[in-house]
Amino acid sequence: MEKTIEDPPTSAVLLDHCHFSQVIFNSVEKFYIPGGDVTCRYTFTQHFIPRQKDWIGIFRVGWKTVREYYTFMWVTLPIDLNNKSAKQQEVQFKAYYLPKDDEYYQFCYVDQDGVVRGASIPFQFRPENEEDILVVTTQEELETLQSINKKLELKVKEQKDYWETELLQLKEQNQKMSSENEKMGIRVDQLQAQLSTQEKEMEKLVQGDQDKTEQLEHLKKENGHLFLSLTEQRKDQKKLEQTVEEMKQNETTAMKKQQELMDENFDLSRRLSEETICNALQREKERLEGENDLLKRENSRLLSYMGLDFNSLPYQVPTSDEGGAGQNPGLVYGNPYSGIQESSSPSQLSIKKCPICKADGICDHTLEQQQMQALCLNCPICDKIFPATEKQIFEDHVFCHSL
Repeated sequence: MEKTIEDPPTSAVLLDHCHFSQVIFNSVEKFYIPGGDVTCRYTFTQHFIPRQKDWIGIFRVGWKTVREYYTFMWVTLPIDLNNKSAKQQEVQFKAYYLPKDDEYYQFCYVDQDGVVRGASIPFQFRPENEEDILVVTTQEELETLQSINKKLELKVKEQKDYWETELLQLKEQNQKMSSENEKMGIRVDQLQAQLSTQEKEMEKLVQGDQDKTEQLEHLKKENGHLFLSLTEQRKDQKKLEQTVEEMKQNETTAMKKQQELMDENFDLSRRLSEETICNALQREKERLEGENDLLKRENSRLLSYMGLDFNSLPYQVPTSDEGGAGQNPGLVYGNPYSGIQESSSPSQLSIKKCPICKADGICDHTLEQQQMQALCLNCPICDKIFPATEKQIFEDHVFCHSL
């Protein structure tokens, strides 16, 4: 089993928290010759269960944490743990990955949680010393040593061939890695060029984004100002609507007051015209009564002049209050004042039929007509009507008829 690129699971567990008795390492040599593979044999105890990510590492004596391993190999899981042969396991470390110094090392079994479950006795990687070689004095021992020497030479030759083969493989891998490195360098240059172009485009995009952000902020400010202006305009509009509504109400009130004033003015005008007519009639009545009194006195004077007594007459001259207009049968030529008495009767003088509604006496039409006549000036010659305010024009007009 060769070493993989993936690092083993480790932890910062100290030696005090490790359980070194759960995995036992067997047949550990005091030293191993450099340049050769090393086989590590170990045995699981009864209550220990291996897992998939367990590994065995070579640690320099004096290590503190499992992260200080020099090299490692993954553990092969046995098929049946109940079998005794399954308890005996081994892994082989390739010579290429082994330490090259003569420090003391030891095997350690580490589970997938990073906890040490077993540790071996210390050992070294060094060649044999003269002290370790026995002096052979017999021929058989010499032959044995020669055969061992030949085996070692063959093994060294095989190891040398292996190393040469591995060296060639490493050179080929190095060449491949160099070509791949060149390709990766070209690819890196291309990627850097693309990155530079993208950075420039990104700068342009960032600048454009900043410009758009500034424009957006400016638009937000304008929107805020417009919103405030719109709010103020809405407030002004509401005030104007309230003012218009108040003006409409005031206009309605004014129109009502104007209508009331017009009605009141019409009533006052009608009353004024009625009072004017009544005053005119009253003055005419007083004038006629005065004339009637004069005529009565004249009549009494004439009767006394003729030697007649007014009380001895077979008839009585009707007064203006009686309303009679009949002729005196005691006079030869009739009553010379009957026409005056008839004209003094208010019923025949002022009471006429209305030409519009054909009603007897005074009506609204006659009052309006009399009011208009009182406010207007009628020409006695051509019947032209002038307003009362144009009195001078009316007089000039009448004077023109006399020329």
